[in-house]
Amino acid sequence: MFFHQKRLQYFTPPEKPDPVYAMKMQELIGGSFGEMTVMMQYLFQGWNCRGPAKYRDMLLDIGTEEIGHVEMLATMIACLLDKAPLKLQEEGAKDRIVGAVMGGSNPRDEIMAAAMNPQHAIVSGLGAMPADSVGFPWNGRFIVASGNLLADFRSNLHAESQGLMQAVRLYEMTDDPGVKDHLSFMIARDTMHQNQWLAAIEDLQSEGLEATVAPSVAHEYGKNEYAYQFWNHSEGTQSAEGRWAKGPTPDGKGEFEYVANPQPIGPEPEPPQPDPRLHGTSKTSQVPGNAGLT
Repeated sequence: MFFHQKRLQYFTPPEKPDPVYAMKMQELIGGSFGEMTVMMQYLFQGWNCRGPAKYRDMLLDIGTEEIGHVEMLATMIACLLDKAPLKLQEEGAKDRIVGAVMGGSNPRDEIMAAAMNPQHAIVSGLGAMPADSVGFPWNGRFIVASGNLLADFRSNLHAESQGLMQAVRLYEMTDDPGVKDHLSFMIARDTMHQNQWLAAIEDLQSEGLEATVAPSVAHEYGKNEYAYQFWNHSEGTQSAEGRWAKGPTPDGKGEFEYVANPQPIGPEPEPPQPDPRLHGTSKTSQVPGNAGLT
């Protein structure tokens, strides 16, 4: 059961409308690393969790918090779009794209091109949309919920790192003190979540649940001689200086080996020839007539 509380987790209204910035802020809602993605990712990971109860509870805690973050951003976008149609019509003639959408003409300012997302006026009625900053709809394929907690937590760390970076970049793109204050809270929470996933990964490994995503792959499925080799596939050998090139492996099952000049192991490929009835280009002759495929 979910319970909605009318008060926002945090909110500071903008000092003035800014439909251009509202378009940019859509990335934090519906982008591939936006709040909708982490919201659904954490909730599905939690619902599917088969591990110890603390992990399921933690996933549902943070997933539910992210629902509130979507609401916060949607409220901010609505405020940034306040009175936008009038402003847009007044400046629409300066913008050949937006001016055409709103009935303007005689463009006077190339810099203003595509200044506002017209869908904010046409589709959502000056409200936020489940889409990114260029209007691409949010997609459920953005989320990762594999059933393997270590793989999922690593994906979560990546998502929070990307989301944090985007929030910081948006912070630098505005001078509005209200927007800056609002974003500073979200940046703080993203910082917590990034550290949370690092701690959760550490917790999993300290409990011996999963040292790597699949700790026994090399040892159960063979080819152990290749399991810990770093292959240098570019000019130069600076990569030999890294932790990944020497010393014990993090899973405790081997030693890293640096291979400076790796050689191919497999043969030169000889692709199978297509059925001539497919009329492709091949070494075999084509079958004349109307022979059907069976």
